[in-house]
Amino acid sequence: MAVLVGKKAPLFEADAVVNGGEFVEKFSLEQYLGRKYVIFFFYPLDFTFVCPTELIAFQDKLSEFEARNCAVVGCSVDSKFAHWAWLNTERRQGGIKGVTFPIVSDIAKTIAQNFDVLAGEYVFNTEDEEIDFDGEAVAYRGLFLIDKQGVVRHQVVNDIPLGRSVDEALRMVEALQCYEDNGEVCPANWHPGDETIQESHDSISSYLAKK
Repeated sequence: MAVLVGKKAPLFEADAVVNGGEFVEKFSLEQYLGRKYVIFFFYPLDFTFVCPTELIAFQDKLSEFEARNCAVVGCSVDSKFAHWAWLNTERRQGGIKGVTFPIVSDIAKTIAQNFDVLAGEYVFNTEDEEIDFDGEAVAYRGLFLIDKQGVVRHQVVNDIPLGRSVDEALRMVEALQCYEDNGEVCPANWHPGDETIQESHDSISSYLAKK
């Protein structure tokens, strides 16, 4: 699996559903360049079990991401019509009604391929002389924190059964912004208000001595 940290996030244009039900053509993360940080995350499929818990959890924290000038964008291999239907289904019926951040349709699976989170690969079957798919034709639970220059600064990829921590995604946004604002690095389990470390041997030694 590719490590994209430190590299430009792959570019794409695709259909998306925004504001809970509006179709957008040629949606792209380029609209955020120079303006916003982005949490771009993949999930396997609409109308499943773990996925709605994640999207609703991101929605519940959306105002906190927005307060930190960070957009949240989801993506799966479902069609834009499946996204629309899911967004307009009540939560008690397995839907995600009330989710307002953009959800991208990667029906061609090229976005998941470019971010290297597709749970399988296309292979050439020499016997039938056809292209087959080996694995599950959905995305793993990949998450990428992209800075305002379009560079990936953090990534995490979970297997399909394992839901993510939205609080951890928010913490990473805060840690990146703390580093950018102060030039000091964030130690293990850092949260806003905790002590940071200057990037020198003496300051790191001093920090560790307090622990």
